[in-house]
Amino acid sequence: MTTVLPLIIVVPILAAVGAFVLPRWSFPVALVGSLATVGLAVALAIEATATGAVRHTIGGWRAPLGIDLVLDGLALVMVLLTALIGLAITLYGRGYFGRAAPETEKGRQAVYFWALWMFLWAALNALFLSGDVFNLYVTLELLGFSAVALTALADKPNVLKAAMRYLIVSLSGSLMYLTGVAFLYGGFGVLDIAQLSSLTRETPALAVAAALMTAGLAMKTALFPLHFWLPPAHANAAAPVSALLSALVVKGSFYILLRLWLEVLYPLAGTFVPQVISLLGVGAIVWGSLQAIRQTRLKLLIAYSTVAQLGYLFVLIPILALERDNTLVLGGVICFVLAHASAKAAAFLSAGNILQALNDDKLSKLDGLMRALPLTVTAFGLAGLSLVALPPSGGFVAKWLMLDVAISRGYWGLTVVIVGGGLLAAVYVMRVMGRLFKQAAQPEVLSALKPVPRVMEFSAFGLALLAIGLGFAGVYVLRLLEIGARAVAGGG
Repeated sequence: MTTVLPLIIVVPILAAVGAFVLPRWSFPVALVGSLATVGLAVALAIEATATGAVRHTIGGWRAPLGIDLVLDGLALVMVLLTALIGLAITLYGRGYFGRAAPETEKGRQAVYFWALWMFLWAALNALFLSGDVFNLYVTLELLGFSAVALTALADKPNVLKAAMRYLIVSLSGSLMYLTGVAFLYGGFGVLDIAQLSSLTRETPALAVAAALMTAGLAMKTALFPLHFWLPPAHANAAAPVSALLSALVVKGSFYILLRLWLEVLYPLAGTFVPQVISLLGVGAIVWGSLQAIRQTRLKLLIAYSTVAQLGYLFVLIPILALERDNTLVLGGVICFVLAHASAKAAAFLSAGNILQALNDDKLSKLDGLMRALPLTVTAFGLAGLSLVALPPSGGFVAKWLMLDVAISRGYWGLTVVIVGGGLLAAVYVMRVMGRLFKQAAQPEVLSALKPVPRVMEFSAFGLALLAIGLGFAGVYVLRLLEIGARAVAGGG
């Protein structure tokens, strides 16, 4: 397995280079890279389930001088999530970009998409497997640059404006994180997470590092009120890019923040900082939901829904920091990560199908589309089912675990927010579904619909089924999270 760990990073990098160097073969190269990366992720899962967590030393130099790749249950879950959604995005992209020649505008966009997407996939895998805080910074930067470039692919004024804002936020968040890394190194003399875990204590250096790193990562994750960059970036990007940004990219920075509070910043668990993070998560749920309800465009509605749904990831941070070894608490958060990623990817891909057919995503134009695009509408409905957290979806299991944690510890205000957020989600999801299922369709709109490639519809539908199927996989997710729980922290 030690040889597979670096390969899951190297293979998509090679696919990215191949897609760029061989523009006429960019999709076949990306498809082969995607299938190989998925196969490597499955191989990692099989081996980790059998042998447990592992550290792989790059270049023969162990920490603190060298760089280690670390695979435990949490990293494995994120790698598998990226593999499943990544394969669906690759297939969707084939239908979205078609067979345009590289000399055409859409053909050039396709070549850059495949190269950047493979590079982003490599950056995500490297981020999830990184074992030291500085290497996390490097992967975070690689992730940010590729995500911004993908956002700007559409090459329109509003898109470029959104991408530039995204770039400034990404760089600012990374700079804050890097400054925090400097304080950690100055205070404790090491960068390896496993070694930091045994050295950190409540000191001024740790407090400053926590403030800087948490703020920078919260900005990159679009936590309210630092979310201002997300709706325009996600809503104006190409459909597969919107799905990538919402499902995977923002999860990368949240993953780092989660790792830090579980393994490095936990001595500050009793301070006010985790409580502030939780309160901002509550604000995100309320504000994002209200903004989603107000939207008149489908992609903007989904984008503001992302702002709201991301809030759930932060509300349990105080409990997680205090109870680091509680798999049930961590399981609730990670189950929500999985459910949100699959459902939101399905929703954005469904919106892309509708936009492809209508050349518009105004809600007023969606009346009666169920007749013309039944598979796409079904996919959006199943994704909405998970976002609202109705059984038997993955969103239901995640929120059930969250509610169990909140109620058992007497967090009644948090309980009300979790339940109320689901009701608000039902409002904006039903706004869309009500129009899609309207009997009084607009004949002139339906007659002008453009064909949507079946691979695009099935990709969205497959991810929607994944969002529902996760409702039956909660126990398995908890078992995976137990692989090497804190064991890797000891350097073994």
